[in-house]
Amino acid sequence: MERSVAITGTRSIGDAPDEKLAAVFEAYLGPFSGPDTHFSVGGASGVDTAALAWLATHSEAALTVVVPCRVLDQPAGSVEVIDRLRAADRLAGVVEMGATLLGKAAYHARNRWMVDHAGLVIGFPRGDESAGGGTWYTLNYAAEQGKARLVVPI
Repeated sequence: MERSVAITGTRSIGDAPDEKLAAVFEAYLGPFSGPDTHFSVGGASGVDTAALAWLATHSEAALTVVVPCRVLDQPAGSVEVIDRLRAADRLAGVVEMGATLLGKAAYHARNRWMVDHAGLVIGFPRGDESAGGGTWYTLNYAAEQGKARLVVPI
């Protein structure tokens, strides 16, 4: 049975050292990173791209990137990681939702899509992030849908 996991997290990881993020990902993504898991990850900067890069290297899981518009409309660093993983045939898929205007509504639609296709949502909010941010929006939507959630403040 394949396990489906959506990842959501802050874009403003600030100056969190890579070693700290790697340790957090090892502890909280690692247990789910076998070949029987399929992760959906947004294509934004911050936790999305960091988790995608970590999973590509440290897991056997299938990886799908979900973007609200097109990959080319994502931040340059995120596009670089996505393109590299595509070239290495490391992505199971890329979902481009086709939004014509990037903004809160487009990101929320992307996040709802990921939750709707997942059994578990792992959220990495910034420790001081308000409950009004996108990460909390996604976690709250998952709760409304009766989905399991794991919240890991960073």
